[in-house]
Amino acid sequence: LTNGTDRADVDLDRLPDIKITPPGPKSKEYHRRAAKYMKGYSSQVRLFPVCFEKGQGVTLTDVDGNTYIDFSSGIYVTSLGHCHPKVTEAVKKYAGTLMNCHDFTTPIKMKLLEKLAAITMGDLNGIQLYDSGTTAVEAGLRTMRAATGNFEFISFHRDFHGKTMGAVSLSRVDGTQGMRAPGYFLVPRPYCYRCAFKLKYPECGLHCVDYIRTVITEETSGRVAGIVLEPIQGWAGSVVPPDDFMPRLRKLCDEYKILLMADEVLTCMGRTGKMFCMEHWEVVPDVMTLGKSFGNGFPVTAMLVSARYKEVLEKISASTSYGGNPLACAAALASIEVIEEEDLCRRSAELGDFLLKRMHKMKDTYKIIGDVRGKGCLLGIELVKDRETKEPFPEAGRMVYQKAFAKGLAWIPAGHILRMSPPLIMEEKVAGKAMDIIEESIAETEKELR
Repeated sequence: LTNGTDRADVDLDRLPDIKITPPGPKSKEYHRRAAKYMKGYSSQVRLFPVCFEKGQGVTLTDVDGNTYIDFSSGIYVTSLGHCHPKVTEAVKKYAGTLMNCHDFTTPIKMKLLEKLAAITMGDLNGIQLYDSGTTAVEAGLRTMRAATGNFEFISFHRDFHGKTMGAVSLSRVDGTQGMRAPGYFLVPRPYCYRCAFKLKYPECGLHCVDYIRTVITEETSGRVAGIVLEPIQGWAGSVVPPDDFMPRLRKLCDEYKILLMADEVLTCMGRTGKMFCMEHWEVVPDVMTLGKSFGNGFPVTAMLVSARYKEVLEKISASTSYGGNPLACAAALASIEVIEEEDLCRRSAELGDFLLKRMHKMKDTYKIIGDVRGKGCLLGIELVKDRETKEPFPEAGRMVYQKAFAKGLAWIPAGHILRMSPPLIMEEKVAGKAMDIIEESIAETEKELR
């Protein structure tokens, strides 16, 4: 591969390499035995229960010897590819040196904190480190409450922030999750392909931002601590807002003296073509969370807060048992250095442009494609039964996902939306093969369902 990420034993010309129809017999047996005990698998696994044995660069290999192109990055996690040598060596070093000492300072933690403060926009230099995105989000909520003295939150339809009580309350609640905690209010956000207000952008004047005023006045008690959002939606299908949305939202927050929290657990570290997604709009949030590819697979996350509020972290019991352990800090620092040294933000933007052009050509060809979208290496294809009615086509989504996986593409389903998040190091040659598989699977599905 390019940019200093050479993997000598990966033959790009032979990708993917399917030796036996997956899921193969070994995968089925391993999964059967594991599933006796483990419950609650993701839709990725339920739809295609393959058992992976190793990953290298942009590939995954299962226990039956099949090698797949990874178009998921471990669901937005391994952005530098699997087992990047610099990250691997950093973790190995501290696994044999010092694994945990609670929240005491270590040299590697000091270096990571200084690096984060140096690369982050604005004055987001109040930092705490965690081991899951959900934990970082919960810390952000506690921080905003303590900083403002208020207790209510506004978040957006179809955003996803995690699976603990506060994080779940920021999102749509279904019957399996119970009820939303008091003080949480959801509003529509720009999803211009399916506008909640049945309006057209830009003639709408971003009515969804103005509607927040109505919610503040009519639904809240006027004690709103923060507005929380994903800069680009992940689970909802790579939904990118119009360029004037984020500045308008920042202005509204300032007007009402409400803090703005950007949940960048999914979008950070070059995924969208910038180190942090909010840089696309030159908007600085008051609180920001990082995760997923922050440690390129090692569980490390962060919550950053503006310097104006960072002393609040002394009041909220911000530390955790595993957050900021030396292995985590080593993985995160090495990952940042790789992104800078290999110019992977630029690479992400270029690869995203290449893939988006291909997706638009596919949309012109296949009637079941209703919309394509993305920024950098965060991309989505929305499948519909009819372009006029825009009726979602979940059966097609399931079929395309399974067909492409069987052909050697490991990726992400979301009902009728197909999500793609290739490693930033992927060559166009390999990405083109991945798109060939997707197009072939869409063509077969369209023919079978018509």
